[in-house]
Amino acid sequence: MKLTVTTFMTLDGIAQAPGGPDEDRSGGFEHGGWLVPHLDEDFGRAMDGWFAPADAFLLGRKTYEIFAAHWPHVTDPDDPVATKLNTLPKYVASRTLDKAEWEGTTLLRDDVAGAVTRLKAEPGRELQVHGSLDLIQTLIRADLVDEFRLLIFPVVLGTGKRLFDDIIPTGLKLIDSKATSTGVLLQTYEAAGRPSYGTVPGPE
Repeated sequence: MKLTVTTFMTLDGIAQAPGGPDEDRSGGFEHGGWLVPHLDEDFGRAMDGWFAPADAFLLGRKTYEIFAAHWPHVTDPDDPVATKLNTLPKYVASRTLDKAEWEGTTLLRDDVAGAVTRLKAEPGRELQVHGSLDLIQTLIRADLVDEFRLLIFPVVLGTGKRLFDDIIPTGLKLIDSKATSTGVLLQTYEAAGRPSYGTVPGPE
C-alpha cells in the first residue's frame, strides 16, 4: 500500500489544533480552531475524494481519540468519510493506550517504523494518515511517506507545532494543486528523495 499523509497547516507551517480550541493546548497554544472559518463545499469534496482510495488508516493517539469520540456515531451510509473510518482497519501508534474499543482497531506499541513498513507491503491502495502530527514526523524521519496532501490555510500564527520540524531533508514533486473558494490551497506532493542543491549563476 502507498502511505499517504493528509494534514491541515497554516501558511507558516503550523499544524497544531486546527479543529477546535481544546484540541491541543500544549505549549500554551491559544489558536485552536483556526481552520473552521475556511470550511466550504470545495473542502468537503476534496476530503471525500481523498478518503475514497483508503484501504486502511494509521493514526496517532490524539487523533485516534478525537476520531473515536465522533465517527462511530455517524451512521449515515451515504457519508463516505464515516463509512471508510468505521469499516476499514485502523492502526494506532501509541505506548500509552491500554485498549482501543473502536471496532477494527489494532494498537502498534513498539517499533512503529517496522510495523508500518510491514503494513505498506500488504496488498491495497492506500494506508492513510490523517492529523497525527507527531506520528507524521516519525514517519518522515523513517522515510516512509509516499505522498503528502497538504491543505494550506490563509492564516499565519507565528507559534505552535509545525508539520516539518526536526526531520530529514526531503524533496517533493507537485502532482496536483487546487484552491477552494475560501483560499485554502490543496497541494498534493510525491516524496522525491533527498533535495538537490546548486549555486545560482553570478552575473556575466
